[in-house]
Amino acid sequence: MDLALKPEHKAFADEVRAFARANLSAATKAKTFSGKHYDKDDHIQWQQALGRQGWLAYTWPKKYGGPGWDVTQRFLFENVLAEEGAPRIIPFGPKMVGPVIYTFGTDEQKERFLPGIRSSEVSWCQGYSEPGAGSDLASLRTRAVREGDHYIVNGQKTWTSFAHWGDWIFCLVRTNPDAKPQEGISFLLIDMKTPGVTVRPIIMVDGAHHVNDVFLDNVKVPVANRIGKEGEGWTCAKFLLANERLGIAEVPASKRGVRSLRDIARAEPANGATLADDPAFTAQIADLDLQVQALEMSELRALSTMALGGAPGPEVSTLKIRGSEIQQRITELAMEAVGEYAAPYQPGMLFQDTNETPIGPDHAPPAAPRYFNFRKTSIYGGSNEIQKNIVSKMVLGL
Repeated sequence: MDLALKPEHKAFADEVRAFARANLSAATKAKTFSGKHYDKDDHIQWQQALGRQGWLAYTWPKKYGGPGWDVTQRFLFENVLAEEGAPRIIPFGPKMVGPVIYTFGTDEQKERFLPGIRSSEVSWCQGYSEPGAGSDLASLRTRAVREGDHYIVNGQKTWTSFAHWGDWIFCLVRTNPDAKPQEGISFLLIDMKTPGVTVRPIIMVDGAHHVNDVFLDNVKVPVANRIGKEGEGWTCAKFLLANERLGIAEVPASKRGVRSLRDIARAEPANGATLADDPAFTAQIADLDLQVQALEMSELRALSTMALGGAPGPEVSTLKIRGSEIQQRITELAMEAVGEYAAPYQPGMLFQDTNETPIGPDHAPPAAPRYFNFRKTSIYGGSNEIQKNIVSKMVLGL
């Protein structure tokens, strides 16, 4: 794996940085570095700017409207945008269902759905988890009964991120209750405006509305919206989850988190000194920095395999495990750094408009809400315990 940057790659990084500075609003960038929540406009305006540039679907091959970038360009793109304070691209369209559609879908489905994903004019959400079916996804119970050229879908999805913004939802549904669990599942695309679709918010511990319950009550879905053959949805699901787990590693965001910890250490007084003067604390940051660098190398190896025509395999589970653990460790060190100022729990301070008065330095109020909220990273995308089982069976052969 050659990590040396070529002159054209440096020029590419400069181009991405110039684009970000020209198109990323100051208000959105300020939210990134202050730890405040984005609103819908922050995401949509930024993603549509990327779409107009042809960069939103940056992981896609040229054949399907992507830029066809090499591994180094993808790496530089993600890292430069993180450095510039860009919001994370909501992955459900460009990184999840888009690749499923161009890999398993018909020509008509590709023509119908891919343009709206590339431009971010159509928003997507993911209908996988259910009450009682999260990491054990094959036990899902949402039913889809075929009636002529439609399915009638009934069930409930939960922890559905950004369903309240979504135009469409991609769902795993059970089309054959008598088959083995993985063999009776199909992959459907459902218009969120269809009668019978109800979204109910779930407010997280940091006060944000990111996730939802989605209820499906006699929802009529055309058979033409099924991706792949009936009963073969598990194949699509595994393909999608591998891409999701690769993205959960969030290496650029973690690198930004380490830089933020160093800034906090330099700014936070402790008995007349700063935490940057405490060798025990700086050693913890240095150790975390090394962990992020090691994770980055592992991610680059996976991307190199994909660049040579391979698909993300079970080894990406290790990226998901370590990535989520590192994200949680960053929030733990932030809590340690702000000390007693983390005790006044102020989730409202993460919003742009608030009447609360911050207690302590500006970087203190987000520490506790982010710490509690990031407990979820080791669960979503398949819990870390499940990922370890996958690695032991599929990689180690145990």
